[in-house]
Amino acid sequence: MAGYIKRDLYLQKLIDSRMNGFAKVVTGPRRCGKSWLLTRIYKDYLIADGVPEEDIIVVSFDMDDENNQSELLDREKLKSYLYGRITDPKRSYYVMLDEVQEVRGFERIVNGLRDKDNVDVYVTGSNAKFLSKEISTIFRDRGQEIRCNPFSFKEYCSGRTEPLRTLYGEYYTYGGMPGLLMLKTPIQKAQYLQDLWNKTYLTDIKDRYHVENDSALEALTDVLCSSIGSLSNPTKIANTIKSIRKSKVDEETIKLYLDHICDSFLFEGARRFDIKGKEYYKSFKKYYCVDPGLRNARLNFRQQEEGHIMENIIFNELRNRGYLVDVGMIESREMREGKSEYKQYEVDFIATNGIDKYYIQSAYNMGAEDKREQEFKSLRKIGDSFQKIVIQGDDILTYTNEDGFIVMGLFQFLLNDDILR
Repeated sequence: MAGYIKRDLYLQKLIDSRMNGFAKVVTGPRRCGKSWLLTRIYKDYLIADGVPEEDIIVVSFDMDDENNQSELLDREKLKSYLYGRITDPKRSYYVMLDEVQEVRGFERIVNGLRDKDNVDVYVTGSNAKFLSKEISTIFRDRGQEIRCNPFSFKEYCSGRTEPLRTLYGEYYTYGGMPGLLMLKTPIQKAQYLQDLWNKTYLTDIKDRYHVENDSALEALTDVLCSSIGSLSNPTKIANTIKSIRKSKVDEETIKLYLDHICDSFLFEGARRFDIKGKEYYKSFKKYYCVDPGLRNARLNFRQQEEGHIMENIIFNELRNRGYLVDVGMIESREMREGKSEYKQYEVDFIATNGIDKYYIQSAYNMGAEDKREQEFKSLRKIGDSFQKIVIQGDDILTYTNEDGFIVMGLFQFLLNDDILR
């Protein structure tokens, strides 16, 4: 299995789900490596584990792939083909259907295969049919989502010998889309990422959802890319577009298009949570891009704010590791100039997996004393016993400060999957 990045995190999820009676649904944005993960990495693993290659049935419906099997788009032809391959009840078969949403009525075929004790079904998809909220309905509560994203920094560094700082500079600029591995020059990489936006992602959204206001969708995408790490909502975004673009757009349209962009796995929102009040704020979220390079390319690489990009990368890494992530807020009553007033403190991330819980601050530069105090003060205001962590942009050894907070370097966090534990 040498010669490519193995994507061990996702491979292990597939291995752990093998023959469990569920339809495995690999989701994620277009061109993030879903097909390669399933039909190359996982297929290679199965063969190495003793599964005969003829018992692994792969069908691709990716219209952008020259090897797609479009002749099987007809549901009855596909069913006939698959059942013609599944002939021995004593053998175990693995069926992999790539971009299966192209087949009208695919649900009936997948559910029928899934009900067979000797068939393990895997599908990939890139649209809203394969959101978490839809999977249980489509597959009658027996569908399991495995979310796949572009390369993490750890994956990006796989097999590379350059200094970490050099690799990180490349990563926060161009990101981890797998297609970049074939490109050598900055111009090629920038063009590839911009083409993904213009010729794949936005075109796909416009066609799939019948978007009527193209300019509003484009403007919304620009605003999201410009404001990663900032609290926002449809009203604020609509006002920003009106102010900057001099274009009138209502907040209902923005809300609808925002859902389309998130449903296409390009952005994800982190809700704002009142830590002491233990409730969510209904409207405000922070939106993060699935890949820093895509974000930068959309802005023509003009806004290279390392602090915000670092925050985006940390958010993506936490989500890759399976954590649910919120944005924390603490309200504190303080005296100022002899008067009592409320002040709000922000905690960048609250990460939990149902068992563990962490409060995390992203601090690109902690050199100045006031900056250091600012990061620690928010954590001091929390008052509970869950672990509190500061991740800083410098390459430092992990230590515990006098408050009992863990302080670690960015590379230590990104390269060690178990460091939070």
